[in-house]
Amino acid sequence: MYNYLTEESLNKLKEELEYRKTVVRFKINEELKEARAHGDLSENFEYKAAKKERAQNNGRMHYLEKMIRTANLIVDNTAYDEVGIGKKVTLRFEDDNDTDVFTIVTTVDADPLNNKVSIECPIGKVIYKKRVGDKVTVDSPQGKYNVIIEKIELD
Repeated sequence: MYNYLTEESLNKLKEELEYRKTVVRFKINEELKEARAHGDLSENFEYKAAKKERAQNNGRMHYLEKMIRTANLIVDNTAYDEVGIGKKVTLRFEDDNDTDVFTIVTTVDADPLNNKVSIECPIGKVIYKKRVGDKVTVDSPQGKYNVIIEKIELD
């Protein structure tokens, strides 16, 4: 599986990975050295906490490396009046005639709680490259529903 990322998103991942390798890893290693110096490791909370933090950092670095390795760079070449990455889209849901505004982003920047939807999620896939007035059917895990694109603007 590839992760669709913009050049900007890929660079953010690379920067975070480099920071974790050089700064965070060094800090954790220093904490481990200090905790070891306190003696008995079996009841040493600082040592256990530092080991847990090291494992979490290693896990995050592994995730970042995989995201970078499997990245599929995309260039958003949508027209100004098409739904594309970095654009805000106002959608009207036909079932309840309610509207909501979403920002279209890549996988890395997705944040559904803040209405930032990826072009890979069910709603993002079907509205990508559509225009104002287009009606589409979204097939989500919760079922099918229809939306109409009402407005597109740059974020």
